[in-house]
Amino acid sequence: MRFIIVSFFFVSLLLFFSVHVSPESWDYTGLFSLMIPVFILLNLFLIVLLLFGRFRLILFPVLALIIGWKFLSVTFQWNSPDTAAEGFSVLSYNVMLFNNTWGPKKEELIVNSVQWARDNPSDIKCFQEFYQDFTTPSKNALKILSKEGAYEHAFLPVDGNPKKRAYGIAIFSKFPIINSGKVFDNKKNNGAMFADIKIRKDTIRVYNTHLESMNIRASDLNNLEGIKSQYRSTIKKLKEGIEMRAYQARILKDHIEKSPYPVILVGDFNDLPYSYTYFSFKEVLKNAFEEMGRGFGFTYNKVLFFLRIDNIFFESPLKVQQFRTHREVDYSDHYPISAVFAYPE
Repeated sequence: MRFIIVSFFFVSLLLFFSVHVSPESWDYTGLFSLMIPVFILLNLFLIVLLLFGRFRLILFPVLALIIGWKFLSVTFQWNSPDTAAEGFSVLSYNVMLFNNTWGPKKEELIVNSVQWARDNPSDIKCFQEFYQDFTTPSKNALKILSKEGAYEHAFLPVDGNPKKRAYGIAIFSKFPIINSGKVFDNKKNNGAMFADIKIRKDTIRVYNTHLESMNIRASDLNNLEGIKSQYRSTIKKLKEGIEMRAYQARILKDHIEKSPYPVILVGDFNDLPYSYTYFSFKEVLKNAFEEMGRGFGFTYNKVLFFLRIDNIFFESPLKVQQFRTHREVDYSDHYPISAVFAYPE
């Protein structure tokens, strides 16, 4: 029994440490970190078990949870938002191409998803898997979402015909955009861009990113047979995706550290809060969910509903006052997230 308890303790420490080792350096580090939630639960179970047995050994799982406390804080929060505060709001939403390529009741979903994105009152709106169709007025998202000029916008298509249809990421803002550009682009839906936005007398830099996707169909993991038949290709895709996101995170983090303005980073990160990607950004930024979120903050709207892969990070001296996951908005495979920040002083 003692050997098992001690072994669990040291394996837990190795897993906790793995988030600080880049998968670019060691291929399987990212896969190890996926086991962190499991070992947190196992240590909690051991504490309960040892309360009724070998009480002296309880020190090991207790110490493991103390060392891994940061993983509990990225998993669950119960903050009290400052509802009376005034500030500017930021929205991040993976719109799944506004349902233009798949899904039941497609036309209804297209109208509803575009309408919600248009009517949301956030001052700055960031979209991933953005779809633009210049050939069809009802699908001209740039025109519809700009609300007759109320939102100045910067748009970065990374694939498609810019005169007909394009895919990518986009930033819309009620405040003036004085500069914008791209950090990197990859496939048609992945990339990173920034916009320097003038808010009152100050300027902030907003990054919108969509990191490398897994390309794993949720339907393949919906039952035991699907898991058995797909596990080899799934592990390969997980490994390749983790390595690519580590590479992209390094490029983006380096760009952020050179920013002349305070930074807000939003997007679909396609990585859990127990990853090298997540903690590499936490080295230089704070996370709005951790500061002002409530509950688990799950953002994925499919079979794997327990995933939080969309985030809003920010840099001091910016202060977050509210954070929300819009779970009532189910038009996409991601829920929108938003945060309110105090105006720069």
